[in-house]
Amino acid sequence: MYANDSKAPPRPRLTVPALRKMKADGQRIVSITAYDAGFARSVDEAGIDLVLVGDSLGMVCQGHDSTLPVTVDDIVYHVGCVARGLSSVFLVADLPFQADATLDRALDASTRCLQAGAAMVKLEGAGHKLDVIRFLAEREIPVCGHLGLTPQSVLRLGGYKVQGREASAAKKLLADARAVADAVADLLVLECVPSALAAEITAAIAIPTIGIGAGPSCDGQILVLHDLLGMNSGHRRPRFVKDFLAQGGSVLGAFQAYAAAVRSGAFPGPEHGY
Repeated sequence: MYANDSKAPPRPRLTVPALRKMKADGQRIVSITAYDAGFARSVDEAGIDLVLVGDSLGMVCQGHDSTLPVTVDDIVYHVGCVARGLSSVFLVADLPFQADATLDRALDASTRCLQAGAAMVKLEGAGHKLDVIRFLAEREIPVCGHLGLTPQSVLRLGGYKVQGREASAAKKLLADARAVADAVADLLVLECVPSALAAEITAAIAIPTIGIGAGPSCDGQILVLHDLLGMNSGHRRPRFVKDFLAQGGSVLGAFQAYAAAVRSGAFPGPEHGY
């Protein structure tokens, strides 16, 4: 271990209004997942805008085959770890499988996440989840939606597949995105969505969109930390992933290279989309 003696002035901590202004100004939002304080410090130093403590930790940290075994206790623990490594980055916490099944469960889980250090919670889907989004927003809890490939739906979907390819599915996805925004969500993740559809959704709603496998037109991008560093997570490598460690030469360099590529529009390229 070593002490970081950098004297660079700290960035102001990002806020929900600041993220919305980034969309209005055409400034790309650079996002990444993280699960512990050590990586969080490097993320902060690299100038990343947003960190998600995702239920992806079930697959990349715990070794599960899906995100379904992750519990609220798991998320809260990792949120606390990451929060202690950040000074300016906006921190989002995933609500794991069935944590948002009822309004009361969603409120309890969200409260615990915010008390552990998160500034926003993320939940998957639309439909009855719209009531959850409204309920949380009315109680001053910022919410990030998540549409397209929703990993908590893997059993129903039959695998990790691109969503919205057919005209009817694309129309529903666009309607769901508008509904999530109307329910007063503050952000929307679009995962494994055709690039043209993601561009249409991004233009149609006022809140920022964060893409992962959704092409270059989203207001921001996110990658799982392990994928960005070219680590073997024990799962098939998605086409939207790029190894930035090879380019950056170090963990900090990889994060800086990723941030620069997102902000310049160099990533994602056509080869990373659908």
